[in-house]
Amino acid sequence: MYSAVDFQAFDETSISNLDEKKKVAERLAASAETGQTIGAGSGSTAYLAVKAIAARVDAGEIERVTLVPTSHEIEMTIADLGLPVGDLFCDQPAWLFDGADEVDPSGNLIKGRGGALFREKLLFESTGDRRVLVDASKCVENLGSKFPVPVEVVPRALPVVMPELKRLGATSIEIRRGGGKDGPVITELGNVIADCRFESIGDDMEAQIKSITGVLESGLFQGYEPTLVTPD
Repeated sequence: MYSAVDFQAFDETSISNLDEKKKVAERLAASAETGQTIGAGSGSTAYLAVKAIAARVDAGEIERVTLVPTSHEIEMTIADLGLPVGDLFCDQPAWLFDGADEVDPSGNLIKGRGGALFREKLLFESTGDRRVLVDASKCVENLGSKFPVPVEVVPRALPVVMPELKRLGATSIEIRRGGGKDGPVITELGNVIADCRFESIGDDMEAQIKSITGVLESGLFQGYEPTLVTPD
């Protein structure tokens, strides 16, 4: 158990749009019910939602909510707050919540700044009730307006993957580097992340990227039609 460690995934003083994100998190937490198993995404807004759900449990409003995490950070947060940590091997989420880096008017998403895109995508596939936490800063007319598309790549496959990404229209590709270490970010599955800029992202871009040999997953979430949870 991680609860023996005083763990905090995010410094709340450094979270952008904190007030709006807290409103979104509290609105989401209000829909949690006793005994539910819920998928818990990654990122700052999802972190605040986990805290808001734990606060309802501590207050006696609901009991025993199991959360299935998408990253080590969120797993440690869940455990540190005293909530049961679930696993897809034995726990079927009734619904999930997660944040997003960008969301377009059709509900398509870019996710993966935290590097947990594979587990996030896996959780999205596990349930049809997907609730995405967004504030105004996340809304764009066209995906890729603010952020690149993260692509998780097996390191040995980079010489094969990079030309194929360029063939799909990537105008720039950067291997994501670690902030507290030398060298690239290494995902929980031992892969690297290529952040790709595209001039335009078509409806089939997610499928095209995924079809490249050596790509594990991309941060494009197209066609999932999530319910957007906003501050208002």
